[in-house]
Order: sequence, then C-alpha cells, then structure tokens
Amino acid sequence: MHENDHSEALKARIKSPKRASRRVSMLLGAVALGALSTGALLQSTFDVGPAPAYAQNLSAQVPTANPAGFADVVDHVKPAVVSVRVKVAVEGASAEGLDLRQFGLPEGSPFERFFRRFGEEDQRGQRPAPRRFGEAQGSGFFISADGYVVTNNHVVEKAREVEIQTDDGKTYSAKVVGTDPKTDLALLKVDEGGKFPYVSFASGTPRVGDWVLAVGNPFGLGGTVTAGIVSARGRDIGAGPYDDFLQVDAAVNRGNSGGPTFNTSGEVVGVNTAIASPSGGNVGIAFAIPAETVQKVVAEIKDHGTVRRGYLGVQIQPINEGIAEGLGLKEAKGAIVARVEDGSPAAKAGIKSGDAILAVDGQEVKNARELARDIAGFAPGRTVDITVWRGGKKSDISVTLATMPGEKTASAESGEEQAGRLGLSLAPSGSVDGVDKDGVVVVGVEPGSPAEERGLRTGDVIVTVGGKKVETPQDVRQAVTELRKEGRKAVLMQVETASGARFVALPLA
Repeated sequence: MHENDHSEALKARIKSPKRASRRVSMLLGAVALGALSTGALLQSTFDVGPAPAYAQNLSAQVPTANPAGFADVVDHVKPAVVSVRVKVAVEGASAEGLDLRQFGLPEGSPFERFFRRFGEEDQRGQRPAPRRFGEAQGSGFFISADGYVVTNNHVVEKAREVEIQTDDGKTYSAKVVGTDPKTDLALLKVDEGGKFPYVSFASGTPRVGDWVLAVGNPFGLGGTVTAGIVSARGRDIGAGPYDDFLQVDAAVNRGNSGGPTFNTSGEVVGVNTAIASPSGGNVGIAFAIPAETVQKVVAEIKDHGTVRRGYLGVQIQPINEGIAEGLGLKEAKGAIVARVEDGSPAAKAGIKSGDAILAVDGQEVKNARELARDIAGFAPGRTVDITVWRGGKKSDISVTLATMPGEKTASAESGEEQAGRLGLSLAPSGSVDGVDKDGVVVVGVEPGSPAEERGLRTGDVIVTVGGKKVETPQDVRQAVTELRKEGRKAVLMQVETASGARFVALPLA
C-alpha cells in the first residue's frame, strides 16, 4: 500500500460515524464444556529465585517487533500460555445461570427446559438432587520455570480439580496456591515440577496507543492470538475495590480469562479479566489487570498464601467542588474522612472525622479510590505520613498501619480445624464492613466441603453453634471441639443469610 493509500484509509476511518451501543461490563468467565458455565501486596517483583540453567525466560529472547507483523514475538511467548481446565461441583443440573448461547442455542430453547427439569426434581419431593460436576476452561501463563501459573480468581474459585494444558498438548494437574477475589487473581502450581517455558512482567506501564497482543483460549478453541492497542489506563468498571484496569481493543472473548496481554517486547503488561459488551462477545473493549498489580498480588500469595493489605481504619468519600469550597481547598482533590473506626490506626494517630487526606508519604492523593489503593498497597506494620487538611491548614500525621480486618482473621483463624474439616473461613462480624448482625461471618467456603454441600455461602453469619452464641472464630472452633468430645456426629448451626434465618447441620468427621 502506498503512502497516499494509507492517508485515504485513515481519513475514511476518521470520518466514519461511531455507532452508539449499550455497554455492559462483565467478567470474561470460562467456557463451559459440561453442565455449568462459571463466571470467574507488597513486593515490587515476583521473586522466584535464580532460574535453573535449563529454564527458558521467553520474554528475554524476543526479537525486535517487525512492523509488518508480530509472528516473531508470538513464536517466543506462546509456549508459556496455557489452557486452564476446571472441574466444578454443580448442585443439581438447573439451567439457571446457564448461557445456552455458547452452545449455539437461543434463549427459550426447549433444551433450557430439559436442563431445568433436573434441578426441579428435588423440589417436587421425589428425591434429593444428585451432586453433579461440570467442566469449564479459562487461560493462564507460566511465570516461573518450576510451574507457577497466573490466572483469574473467577476461573478457579469453585474448582474441585484443576488441570493445565500446555501449548504442545501436554496435560498436568495443578493446585490452587491462593486467590485474591478483590483483584480477581489466582496463583496455581503444577504438581509435577519441570523446566517450563515462562514469561516476565513488564517493568514499565504501557502508554495509551502502544501495541499489545492478547493470547488465550477463547471459547475453548486453544491458543489464539489477537492484536490491538492500549485504549486507556486507570479504568474503574465497578468490579472491585481496587479497580485500576488497562483498557485494550484487542479481540478478547469468553475463555480468555486469565490469559496474558503482551507488549511488543514479549513482556506481560496485563492479565485479561473482563469485557464490556451488550452480547457477551468481543466489541473491542476489554480490560486487563496491570502487571504492577499482578506482581504484587502473586508475590504475596506465593509467600503467605493470602494477600496482606494495610489498614488505616477510616470511611472516606470523594471531595467534590462543594466539599472543597466548604473546606477552603483550592482544588477538588483527595478524600474526606467521613468516619474513624474505634481503635483503628487512624484513631490512635489522631485522624478525625472531617479531615481531608491530601497525600500519603508525600505522594498526592487524587481521589478516594486512589487513597484506598495506596493504603492497601503498604505492608501491615508500615509507618506512613498522612497529609491532612484541618482548620484551614495542612499537617502531617504519622500512622502505623495494621492488617485489614477479616483478611488476617480469615487466614489465621480458619486453620485446619475449620477449613480442613468443615470447609469454612471465618471472621468476627465487627471486622467485616457491611455486616450489621452479631456473630461470626463466613468469609470463605472451601469447594467440595461439607459447608458448601449444605449451602453455606460467603457473607452468611453464624449466630449459634450447638445452641451456644458465638462471636469469634475461636468460639466456633471451641464449640465444635466440645461436640466432637461428646461423640456428636453433626454440629447444628443457626445461620443468618440474605434470605432469612435457618439451621444447618454439618457432619463432624
């Protein structure tokens, strides 16, 4: 194509009108192969130690991108991208939540009624619905030669079994090392150690307009590559409390979840996780978790099994023009403290309701969401300087951050007694935002556990165990231990759920 041809094509593209469409943000999910379609910080780098001599860091070998194509880059990085196959338990075989469009069937198809009948048999009192299993697929990629794999949390959050299929067709079993629902990331480890080809994370942030390549397993088709550019940075799509997505226009579809987005140097700049689409298919708007976030989260999971986040202990809201004028601020930046939690690091340091937080360790805070991300990015125990605006002047307050309530308790208090036998991770109700009931909150349910089989879900509040009121995870553990000593074969729990109160009997191993 001649230079003039390029110019004319560009003009035609600029003049063509854009079609307005309703855009719906959604998780990419995994491609269902069976009865079910599933939706699914503190180190600067992912440190896996010295690489063995036989290990191949594919990102370090990528040649300069050819302006005529990306084939050389793809040849080097594609072997590190894998298909993640997940076996999940299905209660009955209800068609509720089943998207028949992925099988080429329209909504209202007779097959929908066929699937729904299986889940309704137990409601007619004929027999309990049998426990069935579905299979789903997503994407992932190796980040070390010894078999660590990054994918999305929503791909593996209900997994009973996980398998990894490499680009050359080999299949390996894998275990979930840990997950972080708040950033939708998960770290897997292939059971069989080996010399797996892997890729590295980019050290810098891509610019808007940079070329990117998305590699993954859309619709279960196997390794697929698409190209596009970075359309925007810092997107907040309402997926979680720490949204900070890259927006790309490369074709990304269901099943791409957990797959990498590369720059032209073969480095990972993001992990594909969501799309904005009225139909569920690619329309050129996809979202990826930035590499910087991914590195911090997977390093925490690898080292601690969970993600520890700094905790300040304040409820905040954005500063708009009206609030800024009322406070005497020249610009509507930062976050105003609406409430200080009793006994929190902020309360101990002297931060008060009505203070405007303008900076953390000298770095300007643009808005409330940025403040939340900044604080969560510090290690618990770290002392930071908070710049506040109070009474018409600035002052610096030194605060020693704590561990965010709920996350620490869920990890430390669940223990083998709870997670290993009942399948529950628990936290005191007072440590979980939005819970206004007394008791112990379920903050995690182990897939396939007795708790999951009997319908316990994250967010449920356990009020009594064996007829005794409970307020802490230790109370639950002690009550269960006493019932075991008495020879009981089950423990009766009174549980408050979103739909009301009920009793649940969990078997005691």
